[in-house]
Amino acid sequence: MALRNIRQMGDPVLTKKAKEIKEMTPKIQELIEDMLDTMYEAGGVGLAAPQVGMLKRLVVIDCSPEGDQPLILINPVLVETSGEQTGYEGCLSLVGKSGIVTRPNYAKVRALNENMEEIELEGTELLARAFCHELEHLDGHMYVEKVEGDLVDTSSIMDETEDEQ
Repeated sequence: MALRNIRQMGDPVLTKKAKEIKEMTPKIQELIEDMLDTMYEAGGVGLAAPQVGMLKRLVVIDCSPEGDQPLILINPVLVETSGEQTGYEGCLSLVGKSGIVTRPNYAKVRALNENMEEIELEGTELLARAFCHELEHLDGHMYVEKVEGDLVDTSSIMDETEDEQ
């Protein structure tokens, strides 16, 4: 398929609320495939449709170690959260920066899959973080609104991680 341009922080589309998807169409199917290609190419674990300029309630996520188990969530809703985790978080719409964010350690999401069938998915740790992060994009919010302290260059975090090993 095709790679799409990832909109960067400051782009007005990232502050708008996305609209529900009523039916699966060839254009929506193409958008899903393009979003997956774009996410994988950029090295991310999640991507929301507004990040590629489309105000649709659609996210793709893949937290699997091999990057081969994509989740497609259409019109997702966060239905339950619990626990707490605090850690660095970044975003494909703010390349090279990250910040410390506290999120739930468990999240349950209800959505439609690519066949427009209702599904419920549960996740902990990184997947719970990805659910929360991506769903916020659908309502025009970015993780920077939740950062505790200052944003830092991603390279400095990598340096710290390497020092700990």
